[in-house]
Amino acid sequence: MNRYFTAGLTVWLSLHAYASFSQQATRENQPDTVAAPVNLLQQLIVSGSRTVQKRTEAPIAISIVNAQTIKDTKANQLDQLLNKVTGVFMVDLGNEQHEMSIRQPMSTQSLFLYLEDGLPIRTTGVYNHNALLEMNMTATRQMEIIRGPASSLYGAEAIGGAVNVITQAPPASANAYASVQGNNNGYKRADGQAGVHLGKWGVVASGYYASRTNGPIQYSDFHKTALTVRADYKASDRLTWSNSLTYVDYYSDMYGSLDSAHFAQKNYHTPYSFTYRKVRSLRARSQLDYQWNSHGATRVIIAYRDNSIGQNPSYYIKNNASDPSLADGQVNNSAFHSYLALVQHQQQFSWLGSKLIAGISADISPSTYVAHYIRIRRDGKGNYLDYTPTDSLLSHYATGIDNFASYVHYEMAPVKGLRAIAALRYDLYHYNFRNHLPPSASTGSADTRNDFRRATPKLGLTYNYKQLGFYVNYSQGYVPPQVTELYNGVKVPYLRPQTFYNYEAGGWLSLLDHRLYADWSIYRLNGSNQIISVKQSDGTFLNQNAGKTRHEGIEYGLNFRPSAQWALRVSASNASHVFVVQYENNKDYSGNQMSAAPRFIANAELTWRPAFLKGFRLSVEGQHLGKYWMDNANTRQYKGFDIVNFRTGYQHARWEVWVNALNAFNEYYASLASKSSYGYSYNLGDPVEVTVGLAWHFGKL
Repeated sequence: MNRYFTAGLTVWLSLHAYASFSQQATRENQPDTVAAPVNLLQQLIVSGSRTVQKRTEAPIAISIVNAQTIKDTKANQLDQLLNKVTGVFMVDLGNEQHEMSIRQPMSTQSLFLYLEDGLPIRTTGVYNHNALLEMNMTATRQMEIIRGPASSLYGAEAIGGAVNVITQAPPASANAYASVQGNNNGYKRADGQAGVHLGKWGVVASGYYASRTNGPIQYSDFHKTALTVRADYKASDRLTWSNSLTYVDYYSDMYGSLDSAHFAQKNYHTPYSFTYRKVRSLRARSQLDYQWNSHGATRVIIAYRDNSIGQNPSYYIKNNASDPSLADGQVNNSAFHSYLALVQHQQQFSWLGSKLIAGISADISPSTYVAHYIRIRRDGKGNYLDYTPTDSLLSHYATGIDNFASYVHYEMAPVKGLRAIAALRYDLYHYNFRNHLPPSASTGSADTRNDFRRATPKLGLTYNYKQLGFYVNYSQGYVPPQVTELYNGVKVPYLRPQTFYNYEAGGWLSLLDHRLYADWSIYRLNGSNQIISVKQSDGTFLNQNAGKTRHEGIEYGLNFRPSAQWALRVSASNASHVFVVQYENNKDYSGNQMSAAPRFIANAELTWRPAFLKGFRLSVEGQHLGKYWMDNANTRQYKGFDIVNFRTGYQHARWEVWVNALNAFNEYYASLASKSSYGYSYNLGDPVEVTVGLAWHFGKL
């Protein structure tokens, strides 16, 4: 929330899920994000240490998508925001479905951690690459993106990076807004938010409903409802109680990708008319923050998660070998519910400006997976017409997933400008697998228990001199096998966790009276025990630990505001993702580039806010994705793409109107292209999309 301050006031800021802090406001630090100079050196972050700190004190590569960027972008899915961030590319798979690339190839693997106010939105072991569609975009106040491993604080899956979505706090005075929007590709959406402050209570409710019908691709409809309610109670100057509840109900046709013939002919017909994905997600949390004194604070969080993903997946449909009029498929459901508790204490010391953060957590998450066989009818043209449910079970199992962890984070400033940080986390993961079917290579392993233990360290230094700073960082990332990787479709479960070792250095500078800000980072991330699917001699596939990988690159960003009317942002990265040792199906891919790994990604945006028309803005944004190999054998490349987006808006008093023209020059491209033994696959990028929106604000602006 942005506010305007006058000199001499002490302003209390409260960030959801983090301790409150005070700051003396002056004319020099009034947080007018529209007209202020680009003084990004003074940004406050919460994801680097789980507490509020200056960005310049964190020896990590971290970027912020702030409230003003969210307000101006008017994104209808999160990739339109995250792709502005240096070193990040979120692949749009349609209807908010996605893959991610942060210091990794574009991937569905469990190498990225998604958090809401500092807590993972899903439990370890049941990663889903579409997890960000479970977020409520209307409730989002800010996003912080850590690039590189963050396992020392957040645990598993924080390998390539972590995305922390910070939700909107209740407003200081009653206000609300409502908006509607729609575009030429069948997308419609209504948003609303209302908040009030009553005595010691503050309450805010945020939500949206979105749908799409008759989109560019046949059978690509979807709808989503998202609602978040948060209530804060400030019992005293020392004690704050915060509660929140988020519910998401999502459905999308699973239309699949286009083959090479359909993509070349611009034929948007899909053979799948009944495949789908539906998600229901409920998250509740209650948090107490107690400030013992000016040096110590304790936080206690309890949370509950209830999640299910039901699918009739297109990627599991296989033609019947004996009858060309039939095909085989499945409907499945993966579900879990979680009970989570976290206790954290922060203590500051006068000796060398030291700070100690320590915490313990427990996550108890029973999960289930059920898959039924379905018989599918085909026509002579290769279309899948309909299906008949059966009572035949392909998979039916339950897994108790327990994660117990403790962590400690210590930092000190031995000399002026220099800050040293050390962190260590210990995790114990316990899987208790129970197969309700006779074990086999298709139904899964026999009943078993597996424990995975790991201590993950982090060491870092930052040095700041006036408007110039540097950092170095060593960290490790660690993720145990996913439940489906370890038990589903194997006779004997045996997989080792994937481990990554990260070495990086970076820096930042501010010039021209803070009108120019630049930052950069260079890294090498070495991976071992990568989990891959290997074809066996009997024709089945088995997950195995195989190979080593090396990921290295440089990331750089620039923000330049020559005047109050103009702002330029550039974000880019050059990277190499290589198999150091890799064997698949008796083929040696060592030394090859990994598939779906562009060497160059860039995003740039120029914004104009004319002084003669207050409330008006116009921006042009360019997105570049470089060429990459479509397969690990490095036999075929995809050229990548360049798209241009225009955004304009005008706010006058309580009214706001905007027009976004995405892919304005109607570039024909694939958001993801791959090659396999089944042929070529192209996920179609959206054609030109013109969105018109209207909003009305109530209460105090």
